[in-house]
Amino acid sequence: MSIDSLKNALPSYAKDIKLNLGSVTGTSQLSEQQLWGTVLATALSTKSAQVIAAVSAEAGDYLSAEAFEAAKAAAAIMAMNNVYYRSTHLIGDETYSTLPAKLRMSVIAKPGVEKVDFELWCLAVSAVNGCGRCLESHEKVLREAGMSRELVQEALRIAAVVNATAAVLEAEKALTPA
Repeated sequence: MSIDSLKNALPSYAKDIKLNLGSVTGTSQLSEQQLWGTVLATALSTKSAQVIAAVSAEAGDYLSAEAFEAAKAAAAIMAMNNVYYRSTHLIGDETYSTLPAKLRMSVIAKPGVEKVDFELWCLAVSAVNGCGRCLESHEKVLREAGMSRELVQEALRIAAVVNATAAVLEAEKALTPA
């Protein structure tokens, strides 16, 4: 399985998604590790077995074992953090933001790859999971590290397209009689 297999599986009504998937994976200004880590982390966050299988097979050609694990760690830690921080924000009582989270997050300090790459992956997963507080936090770290807004935007586009790919393919599976 590969990105091409995902593009070929998309139905005709999702032609824009198909074209965007080719574009975001084929013409990136991100480093190879940043690109494929972002694609992998966001694929994992979609929970789509089909997308995860195809992306992980291709990402393995571009990522070191350490980077592959770090992308998985970004998806894992943000699955927890996005729920917690989105919830404390949505409650609307700022007191919650002053309370200690009491959640282990040591992987963020020592992810096994360049911190900026891991932060980028966390940002992209936060986009898929819809956590504004995490998006703000990771974008701030990336900008302070010197990453341009255009590269941050590129990670967000990747997240959007990978998520849309998963949504369409999962919907098509549900619509197909058994």
